[in-house]
Amino acid sequence: MSASPSGPGTSRTRSWWGWGYTDAHPDDAECVALGALLPGTLARPLPVPRVADLKIGRPGVTLPAALAHLVTTDPDARAAHAMGKAYRDVIRALRGRPGRIPDLVARPTDDREVADLLDWAGGQGVAVIPFGGGSSVVGGVEYRGDTHRAVLSLDLTSTDQVLEVDTVSRSARIRAGALGPVLEAQLRPHGLTLRHFPQSFEFSTLGGWLATRAGGHYATGRTHIDDFVQSLRVVTPAGAGTSWRLPASGAGPSPDRLFLGSEGALGVITEAWMRLQERPRHKASASAAFADFGQALEAVRAIARSDLSPANCRLLDPGEALLSGASHHGSSVLVLGFESATAPVDGRLASALELARAHGGRGGRPAAAGDAPADTAVSAWRSAFLRMPYLRDGLARMGAVVETFETAATWDRVPALIDAVRTEVGSAAFKATGNPATVNCRLTHVYPDGAAPYFTVAVAGRPGDEVRIWDDIKAAASDVLHRHRATITHHHAVGRDHRPGYDLQRPDPFALALRAAKDALDPHRILNPGVLID
Repeated sequence: MSASPSGPGTSRTRSWWGWGYTDAHPDDAECVALGALLPGTLARPLPVPRVADLKIGRPGVTLPAALAHLVTTDPDARAAHAMGKAYRDVIRALRGRPGRIPDLVARPTDDREVADLLDWAGGQGVAVIPFGGGSSVVGGVEYRGDTHRAVLSLDLTSTDQVLEVDTVSRSARIRAGALGPVLEAQLRPHGLTLRHFPQSFEFSTLGGWLATRAGGHYATGRTHIDDFVQSLRVVTPAGAGTSWRLPASGAGPSPDRLFLGSEGALGVITEAWMRLQERPRHKASASAAFADFGQALEAVRAIARSDLSPANCRLLDPGEALLSGASHHGSSVLVLGFESATAPVDGRLASALELARAHGGRGGRPAAAGDAPADTAVSAWRSAFLRMPYLRDGLARMGAVVETFETAATWDRVPALIDAVRTEVGSAAFKATGNPATVNCRLTHVYPDGAAPYFTVAVAGRPGDEVRIWDDIKAAASDVLHRHRATITHHHAVGRDHRPGYDLQRPDPFALALRAAKDALDPHRILNPGVLID
């Protein structure tokens, strides 16, 4: 098992097989209680898997003495780097079928060591999987092939320093292995923040955010990590390079754009200059309930097209609201939040609530002052947001098939898309299991021209057949997204699980250019094989 900081001066044990920290996992009794919510699940939870039961073999390769100090062959470390944290990863671990376990785990401390490891791997035909916090939910950090002699997991979390802070330009040079809490702790003394908080914040790194074009918690404005990038440094098998640090540029295609979202297939992002912001001092939040989900969508669209720029604008359908505890009366719930470093935000919140009420919203009671949540719906949603991945793993132990997927589409397509997903994915889940499924939806990010629906699917599975069932459901979902011209992913990356949908979405000339870039930068094809391109 591996340890990861939860805050300055403390550490907790990370789970090798499931989400987050081991001490936050549901116990057996809570798993049984969760299973009771889905008829057809197991009577008793599957046992927590042990690394000792995996029968991890000896590494198929040995590094030269000059590099040996950078790697470990410890079985716990190798198991913890074998997969990400998607449902299919969790259930495979529970069933004792984690897939190909890396032969070696390397922890370089600088660019020279990264380059040396890539040089050695290229000459030996060893696949290299760049690894940050390991929170991928799309198969982005595992090896699924058989064409390489061995597999090396390249863990960058030893490179976790904020190297420079430019308070004049309000930016910082940060090494890619910095986990979210580590990064923010180093920026806090300067009164600054990156202000990028994905749900995986504790368990993911700056380099992982950049390599996957990660989306953050904030619903409008700078929703993706791309918006914060000034410059990148990337080490590739063909050499290393750093883009100029600029506020903006019109000089040809952006070099940063080549590597943002490249998922380790073209090179290893080792550091970046990132735009920072002052830490917010003014906050306000509230919720509004809607009897009609269609009216709620119209309210969100109106707010997205205003100049109010809420930090949080999450619309929960009745099922999602019930699941999070935000509503027990069959209502859809809109959770709104505003923040600012310079001025009170109560007026902006009041204006957003007025727009919500104009479209049938009820309630909307702002907080009186400070950071206190405005109502129980807001606080319930916040708690559920952080707890949900742990509950998913608890349900997985009960043999349930529980996972999420997300997308984005223009406003003219959003209502029909949501209806189609609910109907067709629910039918696919029933066909695959013979059990009724729950398909809930929430909007996580909103834009003037569209929105990002995020779906949760839950159904009782069949013992031992959970992976195939989820793959069938995922295929049905991907088909719906493609027919409605919705993206295969808004903020979870492509990895290996989204490859079929990504191949359909990207234009053929771009695919040709991407393959040419792969050939030029990774001639031995060792970097994260199977991600983005064959």
